[in-house]
Amino acid sequence: MTGQTEIIRMATPADAAAMAGIYRPYVEDTAITFELVAPSEGEFARRIAHTLEKYPWIVAERDGEVIGYAYAGPLKTRAAYDHSAEVSIYLRQGERGNGLGRRLYEDLEGHLSAMGVRNLYACITYSPDEGDPFLTRDSIAFHEHMGFARVGLFHDCGLKFDRLYSVVWMEKVISQ
Repeated sequence: MTGQTEIIRMATPADAAAMAGIYRPYVEDTAITFELVAPSEGEFARRIAHTLEKYPWIVAERDGEVIGYAYAGPLKTRAAYDHSAEVSIYLRQGERGNGLGRRLYEDLEGHLSAMGVRNLYACITYSPDEGDPFLTRDSIAFHEHMGFARVGLFHDCGLKFDRLYSVVWMEKVISQ
């Protein structure tokens, strides 16, 4: 990475094409997301704009190219949940293991803490089959490494690739 400049900044709808490209393989080739059809650039732009009305959506950029992103959204829509947020992160293929995910989540947590958010939640696909061709346990391990703890398991709640998948819910308290 010598000579390359990496920054983390707030996303804009203009980043939609790059983020849609990062997300597409997760939709088409993995059970990480329960979306069955990859969203278009236009749908991504709409999602970004909607999220930014209340929550942060950040991107990591290296030499002008988006290489990952993380965002937050409501845990639930009722006002009493406003001190909690659900978080998500996606990295371009080949970007795992270099600290990029950590940097994105730390930046995202800073924004959320400044907003008064206390609790973060991550909804992560889980399979009891360690040899599942569409899913690893890397996301659970990453979130544990970032200080999240498992707080729930929804059994066989998603169907993708003709397989049933469960969902692990993880929580991190970022302020008291």
